[in-house]
Amino acid sequence: MTQQNISALTAEGKLPKDATLRELLKAYCAQLRRAASGQATSPEKVELDRQKTLLVRAQTEAQDLKNSVARGEYAPIGILADVLALASSAIVDRLDQLEGQLRKACPDLPEDARQVVLRVIADARNEWIRSTSKLVGDSVERMAQSEEDEHDALDISEDAV
Repeated sequence: MTQQNISALTAEGKLPKDATLRELLKAYCAQLRRAASGQATSPEKVELDRQKTLLVRAQTEAQDLKNSVARGEYAPIGILADVLALASSAIVDRLDQLEGQLRKACPDLPEDARQVVLRVIADARNEWIRSTSKLVGDSVERMAQSEEDEHDALDISEDAV
């Protein structure tokens, strides 16, 4: 323990400025223990630890995503939207064919009753299209918000360090 060491550590804020020799000795020993155990807290070490934490978190998320894809639990929202659009299109096409099928299957059905049935089917078709479009839009918004919230949680400001 030299005067130069004490002065340097005091200037760095690692030892108290106004302390007795006994307090300085205790603080100096504690500082040596922290340094020996790798717990020294220089600004560079804090930044390095923060960067390591962010890297590990990103690697974990990437691996989780790969695992989800491998298990078939995940697909990009664009592909899911395309599949849903194709399924909706197939259903709408089938519903549009019901008028001709209804005429063939029930030729005796009064025109008023046929119009009521067709109106109900058209309303159901339109609701199907509206609700699936809303579902896709809401899902995209939730994903975007979730990613934004996650990004904000990872964003460590310089003031906090």
